[in-house]
Amino acid sequence: LGNMKLSLDSMGVLKIVLFIFEAVLLTDCARGPPRVSEKVAHRQTARLGSAIKLPCPVEGDPPPLIMWTKDGRNIHSGWVRFRILRMGLKIKEVEGDDTGTYICKATNGFGSVNINYTLIVIDDSGSDKTGPGAADGVEPDLGLSEKLVRPRFTQPAKMRKRVIARPVGSSVRLKCMASGNPRPDIVWLKDDRPLTEQEVGEGRQKRWTLSLRNLTPEHSGRYTCSVSNRAGEINATYKVEVIQRTNSKPILTGTHPVNTTVDYGGTTSFQCKVRSDVKPVIQWLKRVESNEESRYNSTIEVGDHRFVVLPTGEVWSRPDGSYLNKLLITRAKEDDAGMYICLGANTMGYSFRSAFLTVLPG
Repeated sequence: LGNMKLSLDSMGVLKIVLFIFEAVLLTDCARGPPRVSEKVAHRQTARLGSAIKLPCPVEGDPPPLIMWTKDGRNIHSGWVRFRILRMGLKIKEVEGDDTGTYICKATNGFGSVNINYTLIVIDDSGSDKTGPGAADGVEPDLGLSEKLVRPRFTQPAKMRKRVIARPVGSSVRLKCMASGNPRPDIVWLKDDRPLTEQEVGEGRQKRWTLSLRNLTPEHSGRYTCSVSNRAGEINATYKVEVIQRTNSKPILTGTHPVNTTVDYGGTTSFQCKVRSDVKPVIQWLKRVESNEESRYNSTIEVGDHRFVVLPTGEVWSRPDGSYLNKLLITRAKEDDAGMYICLGANTMGYSFRSAFLTVLPG
């Protein structure tokens, strides 16, 4: 099956694109958008170094796809201390930088619902409380009771990528998490010149992170974090290249969607990642076999095949300038098996890619 090729003639694609832009999607009256199933406390606190779980009690038919964001950024598997569970978000070994706004977004083909949290991280450790005088609340004298420790970067894995290319209008976060005793200070420089408070303010710097948003070509350059205390100084440099966009048709990046196998009654999803200079329309289609046509209210003809246009959830914008959409298949049945197509379209043209779903017998 994987070697089968599909060619879409231009008239067929025009039909699909018109169909999409008219938003004629199949609906099922018995189903609906996700809803919040119980009350939550929108203000949450966590102690430094502890673990916390932010619940996301939502339900819907079809069951919604859950995505979490922090301060507008998608939380994904690369966030090593964060785990998205079925009923919430778990954060291990909470750090000061985890303070922020978290949103659980539940989406199915009929709509979406958000649950918002404000997380405040409490550092009640004061000093290390190891020296004399700590027990009775007196701030110990660093010179006598505590050893000076030169700064060190605490999350070098998040600093490996030092040359970063981003398109105009996207965003980038530069991280320099560090520790030391006394707690070190951080200064950011661009091309060896200290950034002004206004420039850092524009980037909305958190203590160890410089965020650059709505990138322009002027943002290109070398950014250095200089971290220092009385025991020493360390630094790290990132090279940021802001690339001018060109108007072109969307490109499907990565390997998605990929051929997938699911157990009967199980849940799976196809993913589609599209790079486009403007927000594209992303639409999923399923090929209808000749004996299935009577099952659908509306199908469209492309070449020698007929397709049904599937209800499609929200298109997510990612920091690297690409767009993501997922098609969720729940309670898989035999007639869910077959060829699926992800189509990305903008005013300049379209791209598509197909994949097959195999449903194992129950």
